[in-house]
Amino acid sequence: MPAPRSAKNPPSDARSAGAVPLADADLLRLQTLLDAVPAPLEPLDLSAVDGFLCGVLLQPQELPPQRWIPGIADAEGRAAPGDLTELHALVLRRHAELGRAIAARRWFDPWIADTGAAPADAVRPWVAGFALATERFPALLAIDDPALLEPLALLFMHFEPSDLEDAEALLAVIDTLEPPADLAEAAEDLVRAVLLIADVSRPRDPKAAGAREPARAEPAARGAAGRRRSR
Repeated sequence: MPAPRSAKNPPSDARSAGAVPLADADLLRLQTLLDAVPAPLEPLDLSAVDGFLCGVLLQPQELPPQRWIPGIADAEGRAAPGDLTELHALVLRRHAELGRAIAARRWFDPWIADTGAAPADAVRPWVAGFALATERFPALLAIDDPALLEPLALLFMHFEPSDLEDAEALLAVIDTLEPPADLAEAAEDLVRAVLLIADVSRPRDPKAAGAREPARAEPAARGAAGRRRSR
């Protein structure tokens, strides 16, 4: 595995971070490093980091790490003091892991920290990280395709309607959806939404897509049709 670059000069290609998924010990270390970022900076928590990375990876054009990685140690993207090499290396490994899963339309386990909370409360930090990425990099939400509405509704249904400005069409879809019954269903919705969005913003080569069956693709295929509110 290539040696990690300095925090001031992260790798130009996230794939250089290596292909080793993060283990539980890595997650604990990453949380410790995020907790150590000094005020007034506002680092993301683990769930928000995961959602943020998905929001980055779903952009219609690939973003180099130099553009998005400052948003991990500070939600406003301000420069953080000290050596962030280890923090960035761990984040880049997760970025690479998620990138492979999304490219193959394969299931992944989203990072959800508060597993004892109500489903919507548990996944809201993840969705907040995703929303931060789409706010900083608006190209994804600028795509004019009705196929984006349902997967975006699966995510943004966890926000208050007042937080969704100028989103009448999105709110109309949200109003048709039943909330997840439990945490497993809420987590499945996150993955389903990401893979459905990828079909629009990062479509696969049809030849490559037909070459092999993606593992556990059924969550994306089902959509949210099974949880429509009864009228």
